[in-house]
Amino acid sequence: MHLIWTILIGFVAGLIAKMLTPGREPGGFIITSAIGIAGSLVATYVGLALGWYQAGQSAGFIGGVVGAIVLLLAYHLVFKR
Repeated sequence: MHLIWTILIGFVAGLIAKMLTPGREPGGFIITSAIGIAGSLVATYVGLALGWYQAGQSAGFIGGVVGAIVLLLAYHLVFKR
């Protein structure tokens, strides 16, 4: 259930990160959702590695949005037009 909750938070975080990140956004709905989910997962596992969260805790909404924004900015740097 922990992974499903992280994915749901990541989905919503990706949509919000898309609205907050300046510039042209990648792909469409699918890519944005995938980046949001990946951002939430990255934020969760980085937080666990740094000791911010206990085992079984997820990054939460704010961490998911921050993770998604970081991944969107990295995407913009890699795939410039």
